[in-house]
Amino acid sequence: MSRPTAVLVGAPGSGKTTVGELLAEALGVPFRDVDADIVASAGKPISDIFVDDGEEHFRALERAAVAAALTDHEGVVSLGGGAILAEQTRALLAGHTVVYLSVELPDAVQRIGLGQGRPLLELNPRATLKYLLDQRRPLYEEVATITVKTDGREPADIAAELTALLA
Repeated sequence: MSRPTAVLVGAPGSGKTTVGELLAEALGVPFRDVDADIVASAGKPISDIFVDDGEEHFRALERAAVAAALTDHEGVVSLGGGAILAEQTRALLAGHTVVYLSVELPDAVQRIGLGQGRPLLELNPRATLKYLLDQRRPLYEEVATITVKTDGREPADIAAELTALLA
């Protein structure tokens, strides 16, 4: 059994994948994106899982993928924005180095555009994203051992800060 070097959490547009890849490269460890694991196991994009099978089915796949990543990955792991909604997942994160990439609405909207391929942002992306940020922020803060504000910052700068904190 191995443990991740760091687990990244945050809202859509916070930079979990981009920063995670840069951080893993800087630390010389592998990167793992739980959303990519879900797509690979389901054999279809997340948006199709939501449409074909429903959000609850997606969340079940997500809980399983997170549990697997937390027990067998030595590197940087990026969780989907909603993974922390599951109490089971929050409990599994205890004892891990969890980095909350904090982002405010203007930067999140600018980074993700109109939410193409993001099923929860299909209708009224700005209002939905604001709701998601407000709903999830306390949960991100609950699981975080490190919080980094990403607004107005380049991914490389964020990754460099985290590299210094984790090295």
